[in-house]
Amino acid sequence: MKLLVVSAGLSSPSSTRLLADRLAAETLRHADADIEVIELRDLATEIAQHFVTGFPPARLAAALDAVAAADGLIAVTPVFAASYSGLFKSFFDLIDKDALTGKPVLIGATGGTARHSLVTEHALRPLFTYLRALVLPTAVYAASEDWGDEGLAQRMARAGAELARFMAPAAHGTAPDEAPDVDTAAAIAPRSLTGAITSVHPAHGFEVVPFAQRLAALAAD
Repeated sequence: MKLLVVSAGLSSPSSTRLLADRLAAETLRHADADIEVIELRDLATEIAQHFVTGFPPARLAAALDAVAAADGLIAVTPVFAASYSGLFKSFFDLIDKDALTGKPVLIGATGGTARHSLVTEHALRPLFTYLRALVLPTAVYAASEDWGDEGLAQRMARAGAELARFMAPAAHGTAPDEAPDVDTAAAIAPRSLTGAITSVHPAHGFEVVPFAQRLAALAAD
């Protein structure tokens, strides 16, 4: 299996790269994978050239190919103006529209204050959902004061385990009679416009209950 890490940190060293490395280490505790790291700051000029010319320079082309070939992706960005950085967004704007389809992606972000902790849900998750990636339930945000905190370590460990779990089917295929993991499958299952997924049965999959029926049951309680 191949694990690709994309870090949009601008300084060296950077807390963004540190978070990316820690997430990769937690993933490799549960998966036997080759790892490759892409530092977007090293590709900033090539990314700008691609937008102007329409053709990627060799190093950028190799990075784009690496995204398409990976079995799992860790994508981490610093927070700028309450969202992902422009460099981070520019790189993923250049990804082929089908490159991330069904690919498990672990998202993370770093910032100076905990006030930006929802950036993973308001900015990163919608971006990768649009690209049809399988965005993992646990996203990791690290503010400056979080480093050394047990809560951050626990979130990183949980996120790494989730990514390892979903990389294996991506690389080898899931056996037809293999039961889904109940907790994780329920967490990432898409919500219907007309029903809510309330449970996962190991043999039959998701049970969808119409909202009206669910509301009536709650009212009866």
